[in-house]
Amino acid sequence: MAARRSLADSLRWMAEGGRTFFAALAGLPDDRLDRPTALTGWTGRHLVAHVAANADALVNLAHWARTGEERPMYTSFEQRDADIQAGAVRSAAELRSWAAASAEQLDRRLSELDERQWSRPVRTAQGRTVPAAEIAWLRAREVMVHAVDLGAGVGFGDLPADFLTSLIDDITAKRSGAGDGPALTLTATGVHSSWTVAGTGDPAEVTGTLAELAAYLSGRGPGPGDRPAPPLPRWL
Repeated sequence: MAARRSLADSLRWMAEGGRTFFAALAGLPDDRLDRPTALTGWTGRHLVAHVAANADALVNLAHWARTGEERPMYTSFEQRDADIQAGAVRSAAELRSWAAASAEQLDRRLSELDERQWSRPVRTAQGRTVPAAEIAWLRAREVMVHAVDLGAGVGFGDLPADFLTSLIDDITAKRSGAGDGPALTLTATGVHSSWTVAGTGDPAEVTGTLAELAAYLSGRGPGPGDRPAPPLPRWL
């Protein structure tokens, strides 16, 4: 339900998420980047390389939006994975520098877009055609969620409530569209918000805080609190 967020929202979350991610990264000693993360098969090095490469890929979409010249995020998923694997063997200093430089370049390129260019259609890595305004949301989602994945003390509860609401909107829409998981009825405590996910079987009721629901839906938690919740297929 993209109507709940504006371009201004996404740009604000992108900036805050960037600060959160890089503050968390700065607090991690180099040797901690060698440790596994909660993402299967990825160390901290893979995660930082992914965030850096993501900014480079979104710069391609910013170019597309500004010039009208088609420039996909990645030439292929194989190229995307190869870039992450190659990045993960760089030195920690090179990784940190790459992540910071690519983020700064993306900020500059997005600042160049005018209202007409923000409306120009571009294509995401998943093959969706969206207005260029979605670039800011894609980056906000990336840096916010991966700030948690770094394992440096940031949790979903540290992320802005309005961002979490939009993240849940986004994930429930994608899961409903895929229809490859369980049907769900989700209720957020304290904010009087609810969502449904189309899927198989009778809807399972899942209740928790915004942070707990976002963690569960994004595959970062088994369910709110100690209450069992149906296992979910991969989100992205």
